[in-house]
Amino acid sequence: MGRVVLVTGAARQLGGRLVRRLRREPGVERVVAVDAVDPGHALDGAVFVRADIRKPAIARVLAEHRVDTVVHMDVTGTPLGGGSRASVKESNVIGTMQLLGACQKSPAVRRLVVKSSTSVYGSAPRDPAVFTETTPPKSLPSGGFAKDAVEVEGYVRGFARRRPDVAVSVLRFANILGPTADTPLGEYFSLPLLPTVFGYDPRLQFVHEDDVIGVLLLVADEERSGSRGSGTFNVAGDGVLLLSQCARRLGSPTVPVLLPAVTWMGSALRTTGMTDFAPEQIRLLTHGRVVSTDQMRETLGFAPAYTTAEAFEAFARGRGAGLVPPRAAGDFVDRLSVVAGRAAGFAAERLADLAEDRSPRHGHDGTGGDDDAGEERE
Repeated sequence: MGRVVLVTGAARQLGGRLVRRLRREPGVERVVAVDAVDPGHALDGAVFVRADIRKPAIARVLAEHRVDTVVHMDVTGTPLGGGSRASVKESNVIGTMQLLGACQKSPAVRRLVVKSSTSVYGSAPRDPAVFTETTPPKSLPSGGFAKDAVEVEGYVRGFARRRPDVAVSVLRFANILGPTADTPLGEYFSLPLLPTVFGYDPRLQFVHEDDVIGVLLLVADEERSGSRGSGTFNVAGDGVLLLSQCARRLGSPTVPVLLPAVTWMGSALRTTGMTDFAPEQIRLLTHGRVVSTDQMRETLGFAPAYTTAEAFEAFARGRGAGLVPPRAAGDFVDRLSVVAGRAAGFAAERLADLAEDRSPRHGHDGTGGDDDAGEERE
């Protein structure tokens, strides 16, 4: 008898793609696709179960279909179907708790794969140049999806201790991009003008959605990954891109904003529904984040087909032409940098002149000026 794989978050584009690919995998007898809403895409013959993983009914789904492999994709930062941030948090945290409780009670479950994020490392000014899987963050995320991911991983580690017979894999994905990727950073890069934090040009990493599916298929297959698939792994494309380089590739003008005003702008963008410019994303676009993928390559044996730059280029092609041609955008950014540098220099000179004018030797203390005048008359 072949494997029976259950996939949560099947109504999302990425979850639907994984379901369709699993249907074509040799050795997979049945794929059970689970979500709280009906998917708007085909599932190619998978068994769809409309169920809310926040409720205990998910345990009956596992038992009824005798599921042996669970791929938990429903850990996300974006709402689906007009949901709120509160509903997303409940699905991420409460849903994971219920799912793990159901897996713990099911003797048939042998493998658990959890989609996580490199956002668990946070973004802070004193961060190391590169995070490894064992590097503790300088400051834990205080809210948003990043905090959800930290809590989810904590519950997963507890489950792994209670069920040592289950192979548990946690995949920490860098920012996922691609032609159909639905992520907060993808929404940000789709804005006609990109607000940036003045004075900062963070380093960013991306992973292509095709590589996300590829590594999930590898880890979910016991025969291919074996015991190597157990553990926590960073997943990202090779190389890094600066935010300014991303803007040039998109042909999108940037709007540098002073850091105190960025929070206000983020609130305004969230209110208009243009993008979820959350505080954690603001910190990422200020300090950046880079992770090591040595364990992904050496232990897991997975090599992404796309580099960070290639993943971003695929996203840019799917998005279409920007407001400004890339070369013109690059020239504009260069000229803006020169102008900003000159303005800063001029401001510094003016401040120095004002300070000199107010100094006592120029007579502002009521004595120096008269003495100088007397000396000149003599």
